[in-house]
Amino acid sequence: MADNDEKKNAESGDEAEELDLKIDTEIDTEDLLVEPTKKEKEEDSKAAAAAKAAEKAAAAAPSPEHRAPIFALRTTANREEQVMDFITSNAKKKKLEVYSLVHPHGMRGYLFVEAKDRQDAEQAAFRVPYARGLLPKEVSYEEIEHMLEPAKKVEVNIQKGDIVEIISGAAFKHSQAKVTRIDKTKEEVVVELLESAVPIPITLKLDAVKVIRRESEEGGEASQHNED
Repeated sequence: MADNDEKKNAESGDEAEELDLKIDTEIDTEDLLVEPTKKEKEEDSKAAAAAKAAEKAAAAAPSPEHRAPIFALRTTANREEQVMDFITSNAKKKKLEVYSLVHPHGMRGYLFVEAKDRQDAEQAAFRVPYARGLLPKEVSYEEIEHMLEPAKKVEVNIQKGDIVEIISGAAFKHSQAKVTRIDKTKEEVVVELLESAVPIPITLKLDAVKVIRRESEEGGEASQHNED
């Protein structure tokens, strides 16, 4: 009987110690809680607002599975760039949801309009000079994806005075010409045909010509002959 009483007293003592420890821990934890300063509250508020804005933007952005519709717009040939400028101005003025305009390199008489819907695309092209109307059927992204791949920039080592061969273009293909000006921004080169009696400047793309002789090389060869 005495042993049982001692056992109960021991258990009661252990429970009391655990309770004291729990109370001490709670008190210590409360002591650690500090009221945030006004500056900290403002920073927390700004962070919460920024997070909310980011969530809203992410929700509004179209996912790859829900792309905006794309429409093909017929234009007068060689006026595509002007039509794009007019549509851009029109969309801004009327606050239309036109997301992008694409004129694939080498495609004449057409450009692509990505917009919220057909109505916005039509309004953006309405009464635009050289615009001839949207095609009835929407264009899927997969149909034009190969046209939208960024082309690799052609690195061509061309200098003013170089003698080049024209390697593309039916009219002057295989003709030789001399480089008179280079516009690297537009990736264009101005040449004059060697066979022409009257020098006529012709503007070509950089990748449409191939250097076959350089003036500096000619000078080097001449100096070698003189030394001999």
